[in-house]
Amino acid sequence: MKKTTLLILIILSIILLTILSLKYISNPLTRNTIKENTISNQTQNTVCFKEKCISLEIAQTPQQRARGLMFRKNLDENQGMLFIFENSAFHSFWMKNTLIPLDIIWINENKEIVYLISANPCKTETCESYKPDSPAKYVLEVNQGFVRENNIKVGDKIKINFLINSKNINNLQTI
Repeated sequence: MKKTTLLILIILSIILLTILSLKYISNPLTRNTIKENTISNQTQNTVCFKEKCISLEIAQTPQQRARGLMFRKNLDENQGMLFIFENSAFHSFWMKNTLIPLDIIWINENKEIVYLISANPCKTETCESYKPDSPAKYVLEVNQGFVRENNIKVGDKIKINFLINSKNINNLQTI
């Protein structure tokens, strides 16, 4: 009798753990945490400059924006991270704990590039802060050299497509 009861408890525990783990993995909110604090599938998020489009990771929440590309050892070619802010402002960035050199592109509400810099990883305790000359709603980080190689300039217009997560429903947005 004791062995049967114990076996039943073990089986029920395994079933419960399986159900909970599947629910956790399939939940879009927890899946975002699993995928390095970014939203949605990277292949569905893009930004296009003239003829050149790249895949995006989206940093939309304060936690995602605070982490950004910190501690990443590489960023694939033709990939970037788009930081989305609630309001246009003079959003400053720094390279603390960022291991890869980046081009940082500030973009206003009209999807026009308002400021560009090329930044190297900060290897000291105090790091330089980079701030645009004009307010921006979006900031894009790409591999250093991308801006030069693609002749991107202040004043260029861009197109952004990304999935947003609203009440557990992914919606494709073109902005």
